[in-house]
Amino acid sequence: MKWCTKCVYPASSAVKLSFDEQSVCSGCIVNGEKPNIDWAKRAQMIKDLVEPYRSKTGGYDILIPVSGGKDSTYQVWYATEVLKLKPLLVTYHANNYLPIGEYNLYRLRHLFNADHIVGGASIPVLKKLNRLTFKLMGDMSWHCHSGIFSFPVQMAVKFKVPLIMWGEHGRLDRGGQYSLNDLVEMSARDFHEHHQRGFQWKDLTDEGLKKLGYSQYGEGLTEHDFNFFKYPSMEEIAEVGIRGIYLGNYVNWDPNKQAEFVMKELGWKPSPEPFERTYRTISNLDDMHETGIKDYLKYVKFGYGRCSDHICKDIRLGAMTREEGIELVKKYDHVRSKDFQRWFDYAGMSEEEFDKICDERFYDPKIWWKDEFNKWVKENIWDDKDTLAQKRVEHKEWLKKNNINAELA
Repeated sequence: MKWCTKCVYPASSAVKLSFDEQSVCSGCIVNGEKPNIDWAKRAQMIKDLVEPYRSKTGGYDILIPVSGGKDSTYQVWYATEVLKLKPLLVTYHANNYLPIGEYNLYRLRHLFNADHIVGGASIPVLKKLNRLTFKLMGDMSWHCHSGIFSFPVQMAVKFKVPLIMWGEHGRLDRGGQYSLNDLVEMSARDFHEHHQRGFQWKDLTDEGLKKLGYSQYGEGLTEHDFNFFKYPSMEEIAEVGIRGIYLGNYVNWDPNKQAEFVMKELGWKPSPEPFERTYRTISNLDDMHETGIKDYLKYVKFGYGRCSDHICKDIRLGAMTREEGIELVKKYDHVRSKDFQRWFDYAGMSEEEFDKICDERFYDPKIWWKDEFNKWVKENIWDDKDTLAQKRVEHKEWLKKNNINAELA
């Protein structure tokens, strides 16, 4: 294991990282560009960018994918109040909303002069996809990642709205996949390779699973069940001239300040109850599993959780020290929260079956090994040098005993 010396991300991060000579990760390096950017110039750039997209026929000037969270609420405010645009808001509803998340979502039409489309796949299909994609890829939220990005583009084609505005580019912000000076924009490649986790909708039909050698996971799904998850063709996108930009390239993106602003000025509300796996109450209100069982799977697969994501954001924003962050990692990342049961009931799966599948498929032997009590263990960011040295010996012995080549695992 290796950790960034500035934030708390491990080299095993789900968003791929690179490290410089001082072991500072690419995400921290790219976030370090912010003080050197002329943000007033960037604000003028986006004003100039949107001008040709203003509708001359009474249609929409821009489409904004929204969850009702702090970020998308800020996006709608910026579009309507700063850029003076008439937006069409589009929401993929994954059936996972917390009550406070739905409250914030449905207030958007009351707050702004913005029309709003909310849509989602049938609940029986979603339950099947939860089970299937958990077993297949260790992520029951494939439909969320796909629908959040495919459905708005479908609506942009349908209503002929060429300009889409997202918030921040996640892999740029977390992992430094691009520089802020690249002004990266939306692409079909990003959708297929990242948001769909490498699996297109056709792979998840019974026919597709059979071709991939996973017919045992089939849920009886056919093409008709995937209408929300089909990305428009390149011909459809080209005909409308669709372009997707990220507001985080044009404003100095600070989710803490933006949350404070939308709470104070717009009445947006955070979670009234604390989460068990992170200290933040301003994030993930649209998905009750994001900081619960789904996040626990992240911990299983990559050795860290959503709390670490939040810590890294706050360290980079200067809101927290690395030492404070490490204490929070120790407190939250390993917790099995009580909301697991909701997903077990929803998906029709027992806790024992869930754990068995995790044991057999998703603990990465480059990160985890079994101790003398048959419990999964790993290196931790707070371990001292002697503890790390001893753990690495134990890890190598376990790999050798079980004939596992960790480089190939």
